Amino acid sequence: MQLNRLVIFYKTIGDPTRLRIIKMLSDGPLHGQAIAGKLGLTPATITHHLKKLRDVNAVYERRSGNTIYFYLNETVIQHYAKALMNLAEQDEVKKDMKDVMAERQKVIENFFTSDGRLKNIPAQRKKKLIVLEHMLKGLQKGKKYEEKELNEYIKKFHDDYATIRREFIINNYMYRENSIYELNPEEMWAKIE
Repeated sequence: MQLNRLVIFYKTIGDPTRLRIIKMLSDGPLHGQAIAGKLGLTPATITHHLKKLRDVNAVYERRSGNTIYFYLNETVIQHYAKALMNLAEQDEVKKDMKDVMAERQKVIENFFTSDGRLKNIPAQRKKKLIVLEHMLKGLQKGKKYEEKELNEYIKKFHDDYATIRREFIINNYMYRENSIYELNPEEMWAKIE
């Protein structure tokens, strides 16, 4: 399965209302008015979400007289769930990860000297974040750093410690309170895209 199809599917069903609709339809078919009533939403909103789910074949419809019933397409749901489970084994994903790692390494080689000094702070945001993350590797999670101690650490890489320290804060790599700095959990860090 192509990676982009998998991404489109999960982006589509990733909406909270659509997940609720999928859960409701897993108990059996329903018509749009029933779904709207159970979720407390307008029929127009439900129509919008059902169209998105139909576009990725997560649901299908059948008419019974004047009423259209919506069914969960369990085969498609199971197919994408299995594809997600197998994702780590796919060569395409492994290749993407290798490409990302190679790109990061190239940025590090371009912006750092052989003795580990930063030549200059990249102007491009993506490259700047790669450089900043590389510099953070020597800091310990959970440890509180006084500003002077952090400045000395940054000076090992570059003389403009104030700018780099500010970048650590701006990009959520670190938290500062009363001139004490601490690494944030990685989930909070600025995303490299």
